[in-house]
Amino acid sequence: MRNDKIAISLFSGAGGLDVGFEKAGYKIIWANELDHDAACTWRANRPFDEAVMREGDIADTISELARYSGAVDMILGGPPCQSFSVAGKMDPDDARGKLIFTFLDGVKIVRPKAFIMENVKALGALKKWESVRQKYIEQAKALGYNVGYFIFHTPDFGVPQNRDRVVFVGVKGGDPQLFFQEMNKLKSHAPTAREVLLSVGKYGSADNPGTCSAAITLAKSPVLRKSPYAGMLVNGAGRPVDLDGLPPTLPATMGGNKTPIVDQRALEHEGQVNWFVDYHKKIVAGTCIPATTVIPDFVRRLTLKEAAAIQTFPPEYKFCGARNKQYRQIGNAVPSLFAYKVAQAMRSVF
Repeated sequence: MRNDKIAISLFSGAGGLDVGFEKAGYKIIWANELDHDAACTWRANRPFDEAVMREGDIADTISELARYSGAVDMILGGPPCQSFSVAGKMDPDDARGKLIFTFLDGVKIVRPKAFIMENVKALGALKKWESVRQKYIEQAKALGYNVGYFIFHTPDFGVPQNRDRVVFVGVKGGDPQLFFQEMNKLKSHAPTAREVLLSVGKYGSADNPGTCSAAITLAKSPVLRKSPYAGMLVNGAGRPVDLDGLPPTLPATMGGNKTPIVDQRALEHEGQVNWFVDYHKKIVAGTCIPATTVIPDFVRRLTLKEAAAIQTFPPEYKFCGARNKQYRQIGNAVPSLFAYKVAQAMRSVF
């Protein structure tokens, strides 16, 4: 598709959202990211446009956007979500939560034809954040935009991950509901965890090296749920992956004992019962003692390559920085396939 739409990317991260918009034909002419490693990743995958990435605090660079006023089709971005996430502290005084309004400052300066802001589901769903939502919408309307916000289950759009996100849409002279209607036309089936993990190369090979050495140790006092893929069977927040279902939401805190866990034997041999399924049954039945149970060698952590595939980054996408920094970039990203569907929907109606 021809790059005939001009876009600016704020809070770009490693570029997951940008990948989707670029694939849909948007040319990003200016981008900003505070995190050094994420900015390096963004540049590494766009060597022809390195100067476009303005690394650093957006407060120090946002004035540069004045040069693009009235000449941009789209501003897109995913401001930090930790303030609103149920996985975080949900602190209304967290300065990061105010960055959604900094995003609107960029919109005010540039006056694009439309904008897309992505964030965690909680920002769009919880009553706790209703006043924040309304303030955001009112400010966007004051800038001349019709605004809507929509919560999407990303597996409905082909993303192999149990991940829900909210998308705020602002358009000049258009109805955001048209975007929502178009998104419903773009739904597709998501592959299973097994299909995704097998697609990236054999674990331990040059194509898919083991990249997380965090030990897997059983919790002495496990927190049990009905499913062996929930609760807390091991120390740390990393849970076993249901190979025939969807991987869990990948957190930015991966890289250590919060990294999801894979049964390699069950992955390679369809029909083989996941080790944690049997272990869970024994715990429930009271027939084993966690302290005396040994985890087999074929139980291991999710690799960087696998995590990137679950987030639907292109296979050739390069990540910069230490391994834990790469895991963080992947967990923080917008799934690229979902971003592509969002961009397609926007191009179709606006």
